[in-house]
Formats: sequence, C-alpha cells, structure tokens
Amino acid sequence: MVNADVIAVIGELAALAAAFCWTLSPILYKAALSDAKPISANISRSISTTIFLFACLGVSGKLWDLVTLQRDALFLACLSGVVGLCLGDTMYMLSLRLVGVSRAVPVGCVYPLFTMLFATLFFNEQITLFLLMGAILIVVGIWLVSQEGNKSNNVARKTLLKGVFTALATAIVWGVSITLMNNALTLSGDSADTAFVVNTARMSATTLVFLTLSPLIDRQFQFMKLKRKTWIILALAGIIALGLGWFLLALSLSCIEASRAVPISSVSPLFATLIGALFLKEKVTVRIFVGSVLIVLGTSALFVV
Repeated sequence: MVNADVIAVIGELAALAAAFCWTLSPILYKAALSDAKPISANISRSISTTIFLFACLGVSGKLWDLVTLQRDALFLACLSGVVGLCLGDTMYMLSLRLVGVSRAVPVGCVYPLFTMLFATLFFNEQITLFLLMGAILIVVGIWLVSQEGNKSNNVARKTLLKGVFTALATAIVWGVSITLMNNALTLSGDSADTAFVVNTARMSATTLVFLTLSPLIDRQFQFMKLKRKTWIILALAGIIALGLGWFLLALSLSCIEASRAVPISSVSPLFATLIGALFLKEKVTVRIFVGSVLIVLGTSALFVV
C-alpha cells in the first residue's frame, strides 16, 4: 500500500508540473502568433488537441466512456468548452499578442477569483475573509501589472490597457467555464480518468463549433493556410496545456485537497514573468514582478480554509 506521504508528494509535484505546463503553453502560443491571427491559431490548436485526446482515449480503451457520459455532464462540459476555449482562449491569445507573456499570463490566471465569486452568487457559498483578502491582493497586482513606465507613449499605453483588459476579460470568461466544468465533473465523478473524458468532450465541442463557424469568423479558412511549423507549435502548445496540464491537475486533486493543489498550480504567473524576462526579452519591471507575486498570493489566499 502506498504511503499517504508519498501520495501527497505526488499530488504536489503534479500540481507544480501543471503550473509549468500552463507557463510553457503561452510561450509557444506567443511564438505561433507572429504568423497567425488569434482566431486562426485557436482553431488550429483545437483541431490538433482534439485529435490527440481522442487518440489517448482510443489507446487507453476508454473511448466508450465518452459515449456513456451522463447527459447533463456532457452538456455542461460542451458549454464550458464553447465559453472557455472558443471565446476565452481566443481573447487570451489576443492579449498575449498585445502585451506579451509576462503581463497576459498573470492577469489571465486570476480566474479562480471569478470562479469563487460565481459560486458565491449562484451556489450560495459564503464570502470569507480570505476571499476578500485574496481579491484585494489580486486587484492591486493587476493594477501594478498594467502600469507602463513610459507614459508619454500614448499608442503603447492604449495597447497595454487593451491587452490587460482583454486578459482580465479572459479570466472572467474562464471563471464561468471552470464553474461549468466543475459541475460537469461533480455529476460524472471526480477521478483523473473521468476528468480526461470530460475534458475530451469539452475540447470536441470547441472544435465542432469552430469548424461550423469558421466560414464566418475565419474567412477564407486562414487556419488551413498556416505554415507547417506554426501548426506544430500550436498543436504542441494545446497538448501541453489542455492535455497534459489538465490531466496533471486532475491527478493532483485526486491525491491532495484542492486547498493545496490549486495554489501550487497557480504559480505559473511567476514562472511566466521570469521566462518572459530571461528568454523572451520582455521588459519586466519591478512593478510587473511585484504585481505577479501579489496575484499569486491573492490566488493562494482564495483557497485557505
């Protein structure tokens, strides 16, 4: 029998690995967005990731689990995909293109705050002192991240504000999507295997909607004209974020409680800020770094019980 301490360590490492996945994927998105519009990039990423997830279910012999998924859970998972992956991730890619990894990732990662606010508003959960403290830290952190050193450059300032507000809108949309996803998992069972099946349904709905609407939202099917290298980068990013990252978080939650797993997995803003400065040559000021730290602390405070 596996020792409880070993299981806890596995859970913590899985949460940390999920955070790394969610740091690496936006870096790849950013690289691909130099050759692709956000909507074209998201369609390409969605197709590739859906194929990968279906292949994983086929190899593991769990493809039938997708067919037998409870109807309400299936509906919520699909709706979560349309809201979070179609709309939310497209806005996320736009914010990455506008303000870079070091700003877009920290602001986008405040979605747990909105998830909890929605749970409070619609599911009668109580507002705690730590929720208020976390919200204050997150607001201050976003304010610091949105500051521009050179205020005389009005064009850069407008781009900065547009990018930050787009990332914040992404967080709100992700908050709705995660709330729907959590309810889907509750209905279908909170295991790592079930989470993978539900996530596949979520991804499939995203791809189906994109392909249906592509004549309107991606005229002349620009996603089909992307370079092979761009397709590979987007496919890799999608697999890392929506395949491996989600699986690792589900594994973590099956080993340790959410109050430990989610804060650990939420350190990706710090990773993103450091990587943005060291490898992407983004200008990371003290304000951006401190803002990222406050966002991580605020997100962690949300899960203190």
